[in-house]
Amino acid sequence: MFENLSEKLDKAFSVLKGHGKITEINVAETLKEVRRALLDADVSYKIAKDFTKKVKEKAIGQDVLTTLKPGQLMVKLVKDELTELMGTQVEGINLEEKTSVILISGLQGSGKTTFTGKLALFLKSKKSKKPLLVACDVYRPAAINQLEILADQVGVDVFTDKESKDPVAIAKSAVAHAKANGNNVVIVDTAGRLAIDEQMMNEIAAVKTAVQPQETLFVVDSMTGQDAVNTAKSFNDRLDYDGVVLTKLDGDTRGGAALTIKSVVNKPIKFVGTGEKMEALDVFHPNRMAERILGMGDVVSLVEKAQEQFDADKARKLQKRIAKNEFDFNDFIEQIGQVKKMGNMKDLMGMIPGMGKAMKGVEIEDDAFKHVEAMISSMTQQERSNPSLLNGSRRQRIARGSGRTVSDVNQLIKQFNDMSKVMKMMQGGGMKNMMKMMGKGGMPNMPLGK
Repeated sequence: MFENLSEKLDKAFSVLKGHGKITEINVAETLKEVRRALLDADVSYKIAKDFTKKVKEKAIGQDVLTTLKPGQLMVKLVKDELTELMGTQVEGINLEEKTSVILISGLQGSGKTTFTGKLALFLKSKKSKKPLLVACDVYRPAAINQLEILADQVGVDVFTDKESKDPVAIAKSAVAHAKANGNNVVIVDTAGRLAIDEQMMNEIAAVKTAVQPQETLFVVDSMTGQDAVNTAKSFNDRLDYDGVVLTKLDGDTRGGAALTIKSVVNKPIKFVGTGEKMEALDVFHPNRMAERILGMGDVVSLVEKAQEQFDADKARKLQKRIAKNEFDFNDFIEQIGQVKKMGNMKDLMGMIPGMGKAMKGVEIEDDAFKHVEAMISSMTQQERSNPSLLNGSRRQRIARGSGRTVSDVNQLIKQFNDMSKVMKMMQGGGMKNMMKMMGKGGMPNMPLGK
């Protein structure tokens, strides 16, 4: 996410290294590189020019604070301006009505239907809502079936009328159905087109008039760059929607849409899609995104993701097992499962300050733990519960069963033993023993990817 932009901004700030004060000369040189980085990220020339002008006005003449170097001060100024550009604050979603209606709009291929399923899961799991998905795309082949599959996948209700070709009638019937059956959120998935046309706009405008949604969201593929911003403006001129959803942000290294869409349409980005899994939907935090772009990581979001997967009862049981030296491969694979639920590994690593730069060029598979899971799955239940049984012949059998080498199995067992030691030390001697172990190079090091 934003790898190229982050790298070029870091290069721009390096101009100030060794300087004791921000001057008009060195700030001009730095901001020239910043403007070039923004243009490469598919930010429009006007916005890039205005951006650097504002930063320059704030930077010129500022003395270095006692705790800041010129480069650090410039990073702060750019971060503040990026946050301002993307919206300054988190915008919530309006769910105040007893039966709230959310209308989803966008071009075909932008990820509307997938987002509809993700939003339903988000509202169900994090807002304790009972969503109803509504299939109003009566043109795209298999669109209704896709929505039914997604509804089943995330465990929510779905309303369809395969005999009708009237989206307005379907939407109105769905709202009535929701009120009668206790669904307190109605999410209406509408048809998209390959390009903006009058028929499409008239149809979705008619649906909006008929159901009077509390929220109208525009879904846009962030990989289309500046074209996404232009499309967003055209939709907003007609629909006056409430917020933007950026999909496929994990695959976009430019990020021009995320940076500028708010300033062009004056509507907040409310959600971002960061992967293919149904859980890969995040509330958009402008300040956190600015920090990630500048290589500062996003520890707050990382902690929030961890807390979402935290189970207090399971944690207490695990603590007791560790204290009794009973930690086994069943516990190990359960911990892996919790990490996987947090999101893809490369995205998680990018949330750790400094790791974005460190991970540059390192390929991490989306399912980074699949080889580990394969090896553990090739163990018998007795072996999982009692790792000390894993002698040479058993390791050879596990290697054959998982399609890995004996060396891979040996490395897994070493990692398991290292993790067990760390957990035991955290239980007993606490941080003192932990630091001692780190000094001896005993920390577990699980290789990710191939």
